[in-house]
Parts: sequence; structure tokens; C-alpha cells
Amino acid sequence: MYFTDRGIEELQHRRGDEMVTVRWLAEHLQTFVDLHPEFETAVERLATWLARLDDEDD
Repeated sequence: MYFTDRGIEELQHRRGDEMVTVRWLAEHLQTFVDLHPEFETAVERLATWLARLDDEDD
């Protein structure tokens, strides 16, 4: 199990039944990067990956 799996599992456990918008997610990702700029690259990659999930070129 990767360290990140524990965070993902906690997210599912605590907030798994909630419905959120992409706008809500984007705002919270931006807040996270503002507080933790050392994670900017990882968050940028995740956001780009999520944005392009339905692209047929990938």
C-alpha cells in the first residue's frame, strides 16, 4: 500500500457520500497549493489529468 492510499481511503471514508462540483474541487486544490507551494507540480499534474480524462487522444 502506498502512503497516498491512506489519504485516499480517509477521503472516501469521511466524504465519500458527498457530491461536489468541479469548481469546489478546483478552489480547494488552489487553496492547498497556496498553503503548500511545494506540491504545485503534483497538483497541476492531477488537475490536468482529471481535466483530460475524456480526451480520446490520451
